[in-house]
Amino acid sequence: MKLDPKIPSGPLAEKWDSHKFNMKLVNPANKRKYKAIVVGSGLAGGSAAATLAELGYQVSCFCYQDSPRRAHSIAAQGGINAAKNYQNDGDSVYRLFYDTIKGGDFRSREANTYRLAQVSTNIIDQCVAQGVPFAREYGGLLANRSFGGAQVSRTFYARGQTGQQLLLGAYSALTRQIGIGAVKMFPRTEMLDLVVVDGRARGIVVRDMISGEISSHAADAVILATGGYGNVFYLSTNATGCNVTATYRAHKKGAFFANPCYTQIHPTCIPQSGDYQSKLTLMSESLRNDGRIWVPKKKGDDRPPHQIPEDERDYYLERKYPSFGNLAPRDISSRSAKEACDDGRGVGPTKVGVYLDFSDAINRLGKDVIADRYGNLFDMYERITGENPYETPMRIYPASHYTMGGLWVDYNLESTVPGLFVLGEANFSDHGANRLGASALMQGLADGYFVIPYTIGNFYARSGNSDVTTDHPEFKKAEAEVTERTKKFLSIGGKRTPDSFHRELGKIMWEYCGMARNEAGLKKALEQIPKLREDFWSDLKILGSGEELNQMLEQAGRVADFLEFAEMMCYDALDRDESCGAHFREEHQTKEGEAKRNDDNYAYVAAWEHTGVGSKPNLHKEPLVFENVEFATRSYK
Repeated sequence: MKLDPKIPSGPLAEKWDSHKFNMKLVNPANKRKYKAIVVGSGLAGGSAAATLAELGYQVSCFCYQDSPRRAHSIAAQGGINAAKNYQNDGDSVYRLFYDTIKGGDFRSREANTYRLAQVSTNIIDQCVAQGVPFAREYGGLLANRSFGGAQVSRTFYARGQTGQQLLLGAYSALTRQIGIGAVKMFPRTEMLDLVVVDGRARGIVVRDMISGEISSHAADAVILATGGYGNVFYLSTNATGCNVTATYRAHKKGAFFANPCYTQIHPTCIPQSGDYQSKLTLMSESLRNDGRIWVPKKKGDDRPPHQIPEDERDYYLERKYPSFGNLAPRDISSRSAKEACDDGRGVGPTKVGVYLDFSDAINRLGKDVIADRYGNLFDMYERITGENPYETPMRIYPASHYTMGGLWVDYNLESTVPGLFVLGEANFSDHGANRLGASALMQGLADGYFVIPYTIGNFYARSGNSDVTTDHPEFKKAEAEVTERTKKFLSIGGKRTPDSFHRELGKIMWEYCGMARNEAGLKKALEQIPKLREDFWSDLKILGSGEELNQMLEQAGRVADFLEFAEMMCYDALDRDESCGAHFREEHQTKEGEAKRNDDNYAYVAAWEHTGVGSKPNLHKEPLVFENVEFATRSYK
């Protein structure tokens, strides 16, 4: 199958405007005839559902949380990028575009990335109009701060609660539409399969997580906005409920999965303190604006940080990357922290951590200024660790965070299954091999507010609606398969919990497909994962029944999908025999330990086609063509 990204012709800066003009439209009266299913209610899903309903479409929105307010978008802390150039420091749409292309190590599509930068300016105006309380300067203008991978200040923020405030803005728009009956909301409802009729996505099969009832819902198009798959590592910064199920089940129904090995490791997380943990806690990248990262110069130096003099500290990011310093991009900062700890210079009880020190900033600016900027983050850190970061440096270490891979989509955000659209972190589209900080919120809202309303209208106008209902045999078949799978989970009667299998899978993935990968390790993972999956299906124990609230059953389904998805992820990492961004193959690095790309052979999107459980998926390649930027060695020195 030839992948057609459907990139419009013409100059880069004019592609989106030209495309919008050339798309077919649905007139306002006819919009009421079309139905859309939106799976996910975070920034991408919530904004899409609200906007489509405002336009007049019939919208059904599904989330497994008890309220759309609990979507994982709420956890984002540091900010959202936009090329407003309020600081008059040289920012522009093109600079944001270039920083994003470079940050992704030249492994993203030019047209999609430029559109993201282009509509970023509209996002801020939209959110301010909704009442999002962005931080402001003394004179009342919106404030900006800097973030990793950029030398300008373009990040808008609301202290350390930016995701929460943006989600409340989208939620307010969504609840207005729910209140007038334009959106039908289905909380505590999990998507378990995609229904495809005559090659087109026509609906989904879901399970009511309270009653256990399995049912189907039909529409003229399906939108997935279900986030990423970072929990494949078990320990991550994601909420424990985050999973790959919706996108992976769609993958099994024909949607190609692109670049699954592109997983971002965040450099500033609270280090793991014990085996009992079910997740890790993120400390916002914004802290790196004023915090300085260091380790002792001497191996095994166990002295408290205040007893280590300045000349015996290694501010390694400032030393290695003087142009960007502590604001080096996430992948580079994460690997540098790992290198320091592997060298025996880690800090804290486990020696798997580095210091993030605010003493210089507090002495320069005063404690009140730091508290005003980061107070809630400092409070959160102290509640978790029992240490006061105003007096003692924070201890941080990298952890699994965001996933750049996702279902393959074209310029219209449509997958390889016609009528299936994918938004936000669930698609692969904009970030390449590494995401710059403060761009996830930007992409989610760009896709939901400003892209999908145009492209889905074009799809409806070209494809029309139909009388396909849940009585169609394909719906009944999908329901039966979901029901049978649920019964199978409950009937195994083994001895191990889903959590124990997930934890074991996470250790395999972190060890062999984590911050650094190599051929031998990936091949070892590909030997171990099928064995673990076989054990899962023979030794799983589920308490309770399927006709009630059963969180163990929910987890079993998600772990089963991770056990299949992880294998594809390792195949992708093994096949991409280069280092780029967060995909770091140890065989391909410079003398200084930097990622070494192979543009001649790997400048493409790897889109994988499902061929059956346990079988290697088929690889399809979308060549990446760069007409406006030139390949360059990614340097932040």
